[in-house]
This record gives sequence, structure tokens and C-alpha cells, in this order.
Amino acid sequence: MAPEALTNAGGIRHYAAAFCVIVVVLSLAPFAAYAARKAHTLRPAHSARGHLPDARPVPYPRLEWPLEVSGSQYAPVAWSDIADWSEDDHLSAYKAFRTSCRSIAEQRDLPTDPKALGTSLREPCRAAKALDITDDAKARAFFEEHFLPLRISRLGEDAGFVTGYYEPVIDGSRTQTDLYTVPVYRRPSNLFVRGFKQGAVSLPNKGQVFRKIGRRKLVPYYDRAEIEDGAIAGRGLEICWLKNQTDLLFTQIQGSARVHLEDGSTIRINYDAHNGYPYTAVGRILIDRGIIPKEQMSMQRIREWMDQNPDGAKELRRANRSYVFFREVNLSDKDEAVGAQGVPLTPGRSIAVDKALHVYGTPFFIEGELPIESEQSKTPFRRLMVAQDTGSAITGPARADIYYGAGADAGRVSGRFRHNMRFVILVPKSLDPLARGRKMPVPDARPSEKIARLFPQVDPLKDQPKDQKNSAKPSDAAVPAPPQPSAVAAQATAAKAVPLPEARPIIKPGREERRRRRVYHYRRSR
Repeated sequence: MAPEALTNAGGIRHYAAAFCVIVVVLSLAPFAAYAARKAHTLRPAHSARGHLPDARPVPYPRLEWPLEVSGSQYAPVAWSDIADWSEDDHLSAYKAFRTSCRSIAEQRDLPTDPKALGTSLREPCRAAKALDITDDAKARAFFEEHFLPLRISRLGEDAGFVTGYYEPVIDGSRTQTDLYTVPVYRRPSNLFVRGFKQGAVSLPNKGQVFRKIGRRKLVPYYDRAEIEDGAIAGRGLEICWLKNQTDLLFTQIQGSARVHLEDGSTIRINYDAHNGYPYTAVGRILIDRGIIPKEQMSMQRIREWMDQNPDGAKELRRANRSYVFFREVNLSDKDEAVGAQGVPLTPGRSIAVDKALHVYGTPFFIEGELPIESEQSKTPFRRLMVAQDTGSAITGPARADIYYGAGADAGRVSGRFRHNMRFVILVPKSLDPLARGRKMPVPDARPSEKIARLFPQVDPLKDQPKDQKNSAKPSDAAVPAPPQPSAVAAQATAAKAVPLPEARPIIKPGREERRRRRVYHYRRSR
């Protein structure tokens, strides 16, 4: 009986093993079916997106944006397309550029107010510092090797605008006398500019300026009329004394002066701060009033009119509420004036630019005609200049004030400059706009009209209350309304005009996915 029992037991084990296999296969069947249905569900998605472009990686790659100067338009040009580029004295321009490079080459930190050129001038400046060029051809090769020329102007314009300035040489005295009665003031201690310490070396020539009363109270600073009437007199702020207010006004406009004293010595004064009021051009006032024709306007004509009309001159000065304070600088009578960059200016090569847009040390090639020989002459002016100064009236991407030197002769010539000129800015090759532009991603394609019609635009006034509509158009009752297009036509027009996001492909879920969602919502409801 034992052998028969063993035989039966073995058969039972075989049946049990087969039964287990069948159970496992049946338990895995739903998973296989689900995987098959999932694959079948995803296949239409691939086919539905087959005609669409490949999705971009998100987030988009961070690329260097092409050169962008606010409010300007620019275009690359060839060196050969710049008028008389090869005829200029490039060695003189190179020396002025190398002067600017003294501080630029040593820069380590990023600027606090980044501009289009940023710190890109450091590389050509370090190259210039390592070279001692004494030949004009090599100086020209240096600029062509390290820079790219871009013709630049304000948006919608094809040219820029230039004026001229100089350093006056005037008579003065260290003490007040019967002849010298007009004080030249240094910066008052109660003059306050937000973001700057009161003891800062120099304050900006734009923005709000306050008078500090006590420890906390701030009020606008005195204007020109109040200062001329003695608002800050008797506080020991006088650097020196001049003969008349006209000398002081022109010194303030130019930003610096050489004052020859009675004992034969000379003191040099430079801009240090202003009282916070915007500059108003007295020449523009005389033109608007029809006193001096625009084509005859110059600093000499302004001075002549002021000398002949003392009462009118006082009213004209006070129409410009801006007032400039100076500091005494340690320069000899032979040294040139120092610009806002902190380096000596080069007559005929240094320019003042808008420091909100441009970086000191940037080369500009300026071409056009100026009345240099006489008031009616049209002398060709085609020179490579260097930005080394600024001024409150110098605004815009293609706006320059040409420094023409010191003394009466420089004043007569520079005072006639009010002309349209063409500007070419030289940017370091590291900012090549063409090379950067090639790396920029192409914009996504605009949605088709069929997709746009699926998202009709809504009239913004449709959901407003009736009284609000009436208040928005108070004259509707008096003026007959023009015929309005139908709602369907208006929606179609709006849909065509406004770009819409690309519609996502519709993917119908499979049976298993629908079951899973029902279970999920059922559990959520519990």
C-alpha cells in the first residue's frame, strides 16, 4: 500500500505545480493587457504630433543677447565705407584712447550701472597698455584689429547732433573787491543727494538734490535766483570772485575754468555738484522769443546780448534755475582740463557723451561739416574721438559735445557748433552683434488661422456694467456712432490680429485610463 500511496502523492504534486503556473499566468494577464492598451493609447499621440516641430528644452538656453543701446538703431559698416577713415590722424586718437585706458585696464569689479559695452573695453585697453605705438599706420591697424564699426543714431533718425565746449580763461580775485563782486561757490555742506555721501569726491550732474535741515528733513535746494540773492552767502564757501554773473554762467555751462588772479597766479576749478534743477538752455530761450535767429546762435551772440541788456540778462539767467558748484583742482596753467572720467582732455579728440548709455573710453568716429574757419564756413570734420566727459544737456546715443581747448579762440570756434553729424561707434570685437545674432533662437511659428478661431477674443467692454460703459463714452449721445461690424466678424478680425499659443493635441484616454480616473475620483469623494 505504501508504493501506491507514493505514486498518488507524486501525481498530486504534478497537478499542484501545473495549477500554480496557471494561476500566475492568469494574474499577469491584466498587467499585460494594461501595458498593451497603454502603448496603443500613446501611439496616436506620436502620430498626432508628427507634423509639429520638436519641443524646445525648457527652460530655454541662456544665450548672450546682442548689443543693445537704449533708444538707438545701429548697423555694421565696413572700414572702407567710413568717409576719410584712412586719412585721419589715428596716432592722436590712439594717444587719447590710451589715456582713458589707465583706469579701464585695472578694473576688476563689474560696473554698478551696466551699459551696453559693459567691461568689454578692458581687453583692447590692456592690449594698448602693452604697446608703445608711435606710427600712424600701426595706430590705425590697432583700432581695426580690436574694434568693429557700427553706424549709430537715435531711433528713426539718420544722424546725430554735436555741440562744442571749451575751458574759459577769465580774470578773478581771491577776495571780494569793488571790481570782483560775483562769488564762485564750492559745494555746501547741507547739499544732499540720495545714494551718495555728502563728502563724495564728485556728485552726479542729474537727479534730485536736497537741502538737509536738521537730521532728517529734506527740502529742494535753493535755485539760481535764491543763490544769486544771497541764500548761501557769508558761509565761507567762496573759492574766488569774478567780475560779473555772465562770466560765472558760462563757467557753469562749460564745467571748468582757469581763473587768472590779480597777483599773476592761476587757479583751476572743476564741476563738483549742482542744485538739482534741470538745465535750461538760455540760447533756446532767445531763439524761442525771436531775439536771436537760430542760424546765428552762438555763445558770442548770447554774451553780446547780455552785455547790452543787463536787466534782460538777469531775467534770462534766472530762467535757468540750475546752479553749479565747483571745487579747486591741483592743475598747472599748462595742463588740460580734467573730464568726468578723471583723465585730462585732449582738444579736438575728447567728447562728452550721455553717460547713462555709453562707457568712458569708447571711440566714436564723427563725420560732417562744421563752421571752424568762420561762421559761414563748412569745414570737413572727420575724426576719431574718445568719450571722456559728460554733461547734463548731452542725452541720446548719437549726441556729443566736442572739447576744443582753452581760451577765447577755442570759445569762439566751439561756440558755433550746433550741427547734425554722422556717428560711428567702435565696439570691441567681443561684442560682435552679427556673431551673437546667429546664436539667437528663431521665434516659434505663429498659430494657424484655424487654431486662432478656436480662441475668439472677448470685447473688454462686454462684461462692464451699463453705467460704466456710458461713462467711458460721454459723447456717444451727441455724436452718431459709426457702423459696427458684427460680433462674428469682430471676433474673427481680433483672432487674426493677436497671436495665440499653440493648441495642444487632443489625446483620447483608453478604457483602462478612464477606469483608473473613476477609481481616483471615487476615493477622493470618500
